[in-house]
Amino acid sequence: MRVWIDQDLCTGDGLCLDHAPDVFVQLEDGIAYVAEDGMALHDPGGSGSVASVPARAEQSVIDAALACPGECIFIEMDHAEARRADAA
Repeated sequence: MRVWIDQDLCTGDGLCLDHAPDVFVQLEDGIAYVAEDGMALHDPGGSGSVASVPARAEQSVIDAALACPGECIFIEMDHAEARRADAA
């Protein structure tokens, strides 16, 4: 699973950090970003803003996306994960 945030839609509520603090960070601008290894990924419109989600955090990231008032969290499933979900 991979995740990214559309910063133009982010309302800065920080609910994503409550759900998955290892995957999301909020910077000085008040906007949330995805992170890998504790580093914020910020490459607007580029692939450098997409974080891989550790398996242990997948449900937390899904919960964060569902709770987000700005609906700005986007999840990309790997092909193998999508096939498993279809089979279930």
